[in-house]
Amino acid sequence: MATDYDAPRKTDDELAEDSLEELKAQRANKAGSSVDVDEVEAAENLELPGADLSDESLTVRVLPRQADEFTCSRCFLVHHRSQLAKTVKGEPVCRDCD
Repeated sequence: MATDYDAPRKTDDELAEDSLEELKAQRANKAGSSVDVDEVEAAENLELPGADLSDESLTVRVLPRQADEFTCSRCFLVHHRSQLAKTVKGEPVCRDCD
């Protein structure tokens, strides 16, 4: 729990006033003030995996592999030549897969 060192501190008299019953009542009030959630509205806004996205379109510009890049033979990702760890049977392997 964070401590605010700039907040004014309570005196001994003020600490004595904060009885256990008062603190329990405050906790009960905070717990009783929960937010009501409309289940129907929450269900309508929920997107499930595998949902129909046929009417959606993506616009991504795809660039061909550059001269200073290679495709790893294990993870099939395109990496920069600086990520080349070794070549196994003539196939490049990246540092992540090494």
